[in-house]
Amino acid sequence: MDLLIIFISAAVVNNFVLSMFLGICPFIGVSNKISSALSMGMATTFVMTLTATVSWILYFQILIPFNLEFLQIPSFILVIASLVQFVEMVIKKISPPLYRALGIFLPLITTNCAILGLALILSMRNYTFLQSLFFGIGAGTGFTLALLIMAGIREELELADVPKAFRGAPITLITAGLLALAFMGFAGMI
Repeated sequence: MDLLIIFISAAVVNNFVLSMFLGICPFIGVSNKISSALSMGMATTFVMTLTATVSWILYFQILIPFNLEFLQIPSFILVIASLVQFVEMVIKKISPPLYRALGIFLPLITTNCAILGLALILSMRNYTFLQSLFFGIGAGTGFTLALLIMAGIREELELADVPKAFRGAPITLITAGLLALAFMGFAGMI
């Protein structure tokens, strides 16, 4: 039950994008189409899950026992950069069209503050390895969920009669704000 609560909390209640406002750049940049949003969400979920497990091992098995906590941020950045390079190579090999569709946003996962935030939050919460794994999967699922909801709304907005002054970025930002308000309504549930 504890693992389910951690998962739901990370995915919905404390959604990294819509509650903590981390990872806004890919949220706005890749949410034009559902297909690209799903692909970016899956890649980010994979990186978040691996980051959660590797950073837990690194922090609790190496940095703390050897009193090297001051190397936490550089270590996490190195782990994230390595994992993103791995994901980029895999996607390029498996699906070149997807690799081209994601474009610059794939390498930007390295600088996605949601992933670094995940690693730092894990170290503060003192989760066990299994709890960290569920937190990483939940955070990635929540990131994907936010991207898909936004992409679906943006695809519908292309067909809507939006006043000229609100077309493009203004309506996107208004929509993001309304989504954030909706997700903040889950606060206090868990």
